[in-house]
Amino acid sequence: MTLRLENVSKKVGPDTHIYPMDLELEPGGFNVLLGATLAGKTSLMRLMAGLDKPTTGRILMAGQDVTDLPVQKRNVAMVYQQFINYPSLNVYDNIASPLKVLGLDKSKIDRRVREAAELVHIEPFLQRLPGELSGGQQQRCAMARALVKEADLLLFDEPLVNLDYKLREELRYEMREIFRHSNTIAVYASTEPAEALALGGNTAIMYQGRLVQFGPTVGVYHNPANVEVGKVFSDPPINLFPGRLDDRGLHIGRDIHVPLVGHLSQLQAGDYRIGVRANHLYVHQHSEQDVELDCQVDLAEIGGSETFIHARHGEVEVTVQQEGAHEFHLGDPIRVYVDPRHLFIFDGTGALVAAPERRKPQPTVV
Repeated sequence: MTLRLENVSKKVGPDTHIYPMDLELEPGGFNVLLGATLAGKTSLMRLMAGLDKPTTGRILMAGQDVTDLPVQKRNVAMVYQQFINYPSLNVYDNIASPLKVLGLDKSKIDRRVREAAELVHIEPFLQRLPGELSGGQQQRCAMARALVKEADLLLFDEPLVNLDYKLREELRYEMREIFRHSNTIAVYASTEPAEALALGGNTAIMYQGRLVQFGPTVGVYHNPANVEVGKVFSDPPINLFPGRLDDRGLHIGRDIHVPLVGHLSQLQAGDYRIGVRANHLYVHQHSEQDVELDCQVDLAEIGGSETFIHARHGEVEVTVQQEGAHEFHLGDPIRVYVDPRHLFIFDGTGALVAAPERRKPQPTVV
């Protein structure tokens, strides 16, 4: 079972919501659509589902052209970020509703409802009304109703965004396990890089209606094809600095010299954009190769277990992600360190030309 999009685009009046793209998805694990709000994720999912028709191109399911096939005639299910359940039906009947529409016999419906309820851990609540459930339980009910269809294509449009952090982590893990060996093609839209990494599988990066990169999630994270992917797949967005390599070496801004270590040693002379993720900037030296930036604090945001420090060195602005809660004040001097081995190098067009080498984890000594 394969879902293939060939030169698919979508225009609404003069506005282009989806630019022409090719994409092929397989079952087993998640296919994450990662992008900012209005990047085109929901528009693309509606095309996949048959809720909208593409302006150009065609959509094939298992080799069959389903471009003009309405959603009612496709074996597809969708879960939204809102808890969409029938308020007058109990959980059992909510889950059973798509099977009753198909006209299945009662014994088969009962078996599949209980199997779906067990998968999402809501067996004790089958006789309750949705209004008697917590938000997480209501979303589990909606998920079970989608799962019970045993659809060829299952679409999740940011289904966990309204839940608390702990519950989101729990459901992500459960969903990942459910679809690891499934024959269903699961597509999950998200704005959060951490969610894409937690779900694994493959990730398609959406940027202003364009598909800019697709591949195994960890591979896309470590090797963003261009600046746009680096921005989307970093939270906060990747720090970007102007850089130049000449006969005096590699420089950031006007006065920051960077040693040509590791992946930087093969660079050719020219102008570049140099990127580094916020979690690879530090306020304490980590290695002898670290480059120092004497900065002033513009803003510090404490986010519970981490602090985001916004600072500047001349025309160079940086955002540092530091573990723990730390207090900084406007104008405070601060020294920021970066290991050159963590730098991404993009050329003048924004394309990636050098990425940090992935280091093997050190064995644990016991």
